[in-house]
Amino acid sequence: MPLSSLPLDELHGRVTGWYERAGRDLPWRSPDCSPWGVFVSEVMAQQTPLSRVEPAWRTWMERWPTPAALAAAAPGDAIRAWGRLGYPRRALRLHEAATVMVERHGGEVPASAEGLLALPGVGGYTAAAVACFAFGVPEVVVDTNVRRVLARTLEGKQYPAKALTRAERDLAAAAMPAERHTANVWNVAVMELGALVCAARGPRCEECPVADLCGWNLAGRPAHDGPPRRGQAWHGTDRQVRGVLLQRLRDAHSELHLSLLEDAVPDHDQVMRCLDSLVADGLVEPLAGQHYRLPG
Repeated sequence: MPLSSLPLDELHGRVTGWYERAGRDLPWRSPDCSPWGVFVSEVMAQQTPLSRVEPAWRTWMERWPTPAALAAAAPGDAIRAWGRLGYPRRALRLHEAATVMVERHGGEVPASAEGLLALPGVGGYTAAAVACFAFGVPEVVVDTNVRRVLARTLEGKQYPAKALTRAERDLAAAAMPAERHTANVWNVAVMELGALVCAARGPRCEECPVADLCGWNLAGRPAHDGPPRRGQAWHGTDRQVRGVLLQRLRDAHSELHLSLLEDAVPDHDQVMRCLDSLVADGLVEPLAGQHYRLPG
């Protein structure tokens, strides 16, 4: 369905109205949340369900309520506190970003997308999201949920392309409301709609506030005709082994000898490969006598 033929004002009103009624009450969405709190939430939420993020976020913010507080801690403390959120390099990048905020921004989160992009580990999505949700800058915020809602509603497709395209970004920009405040609410509302209703599997179209405007729904929900969409494997992967090694080091709260790490899985070569990769990523520090620890 061409974008020009859609009643965008109606689309905006229904989605933002639904969000005001049904959106989750998350602490980083509070008007009282600091830009640092928003920044931490966006880093934690990358590829991680918000149900797991919220308790970790609360603990993190209580311990390190400002960039300066985190920057003063050891990187290993950040990795240990990251727990089972997954992709632990994010903890290290968060610590590095806090250090840069202290050194270059007076201990504050940069307010512009350009300033945010210059921080370690910050990509286009995170920069746009923090600028929008922390500072009210109406950037185009496009995550997996947004892409799916727009693909279905505006393009009549079950799924978007595997990777974000320029055409998708242009479509998201064209679909945004013109008024600043409404645009910012739209950004979080359409994201929430994708997370709670327009899910990848088992979309609840009967609960969708724009089901009668959705191109995919109106077309009879045609099946995806692109490449097969496969879930990520986990058991037996290097990622799983890396997680086991990091968990042992977290639980030890001190250095461990290689003998207490190398039986993580039966494949000794895989353990050593994963341990080497953790060292290369700065997540583990090698010591004399084949001892290892989280970075000090």
